[in-house]
Amino acid sequence: MTVFLKTITLACILLTTLNLSAERRKKYIHKYKKIAIQEMLRTGIPASIGLAQGILESGDGNSNLALDANNHFGIKCHDWTGKTYTMDDDAKDECFRKYNHPEESWLDHSKFLTSRPRYAELFQLKTTDYKGWARGLKAAGYATNPKYADLLIKIIEEEGLHEYDRKVKETIDIQVDIPIEEFTEATTPTNNISYRKREEMRNGVTCILAQSGDNFNKIGSYYGIKLRKLLEYNDRTSTVLKIGEVVFLKRKPRRAARGYEFHRVKAGEDLYRISQMYGVRIKNLSKYNYLSEEETSLTEGEKIYLRSKADLL
Repeated sequence: MTVFLKTITLACILLTTLNLSAERRKKYIHKYKKIAIQEMLRTGIPASIGLAQGILESGDGNSNLALDANNHFGIKCHDWTGKTYTMDDDAKDECFRKYNHPEESWLDHSKFLTSRPRYAELFQLKTTDYKGWARGLKAAGYATNPKYADLLIKIIEEEGLHEYDRKVKETIDIQVDIPIEEFTEATTPTNNISYRKREEMRNGVTCILAQSGDNFNKIGSYYGIKLRKLLEYNDRTSTVLKIGEVVFLKRKPRRAARGYEFHRVKAGEDLYRISQMYGVRIKNLSKYNYLSEEETSLTEGEKIYLRSKADLL
């Protein structure tokens, strides 16, 4: 009887542990799925790959490297000139990159993959070919674990992360402008949800994505922000909002977050949209690119710098 009770107790402990682990993973996906989709749209790195790597490398955001250094992708120092974090890995006292917040880690991960020749062949793959990307990362030497590709694929398939890739790909193919919010969850009318539940960070500033029925008057009233100020924060004069538009609740920074150096203009984009996408004031984007603030029409393929030339040196 005692052995039976011990077996039952151990089984309960194991089940509880597994449930907690599954819950942590779900929370990680919910927290970072938007930036994963955003980076897929910007760079072509599948959202499923970004999420799976983040999950695996950071232990669902709970590893010491993630908690102490905001490093979610296990990126080592290499040619890094920023803050560092030392810990044992393949060897003793290895140097890892340290970030001010997790968003920087995601941006640097994109820059790391897009700027190194050994990963160039990955970008010839379809963005829906998560298996090819996983195996390509392993073949290019991203990780030393021989089962790295299999582990990424297992996470993607168990959590259905490839569905994000498919939705983004379909949207790009038909060239329809659907906000990131609609990739991740159904839009909820504003009278049924608190604005605070929809808050997210973009370039270090709190913002929300507009939903049906939103306008600057309602949002300003909710947060106690004068309409004039709210419009100023968002480089706007009109109070009308489209579904999916970004509304910043404080003044945007003068430059994009580290890792965002420039943006390649897509069809239909203008300076205002790029300003809201990266959370940078229009007057600064104009200055960096020698444009007037009224000169909002841009050419497809044009490079728009998001930081000053001095920042890029």
